[in-house]
Amino acid sequence: MTRSVPARLQGFAPVIAATSRLLVLGSFPSEASLAAGNYYAHPRNQFWPILSAVLGQPLTDWPFERRYEAVLAAGLAIWDVYDACQRQGSLDSQIRDAAANDFEVLASLGPQLQAVLFNGRAAGRYEPQFRARGYQTRVLPSTSPAFAGMPASRKLECWREAIETFR
Repeated sequence: MTRSVPARLQGFAPVIAATSRLLVLGSFPSEASLAAGNYYAHPRNQFWPILSAVLGQPLTDWPFERRYEAVLAAGLAIWDVYDACQRQGSLDSQIRDAAANDFEVLASLGPQLQAVLFNGRAAGRYEPQFRARGYQTRVLPSTSPAFAGMPASRKLECWREAIETFR
């Protein structure tokens, strides 16, 4: 019996502005995010609730375009480490044949970037590469619902401290 090879999935363009100072890098969009065409669209992902609390804005109540505007206005940017991959399901452990994004473009897209936060350990594998380029870095607990080993309140503490330090 032959196993079917998963289709090649394509990630999203970065949400970034020339004024962005802090980049949040995830691994790759979940199935729900790919279907919705937006970052962190899975309803149980804690990314938007955490940013809502840290930025003091009801981001979860807003459409994605307005969320992105608020993120950019706060000096943040969002992207993923992988541009494309094969994956069945949404787990990072299932990512195969991944192609990294072209991080060289960050110098022109976000010339004021000073720090990078990695959303989870899978994205955090790229931390040494960014640190070597002179960015301040921190690997944070994943906001994914698949990472249930830490309560949401503790995740919020970690994210708040990092964003407030580097923003």
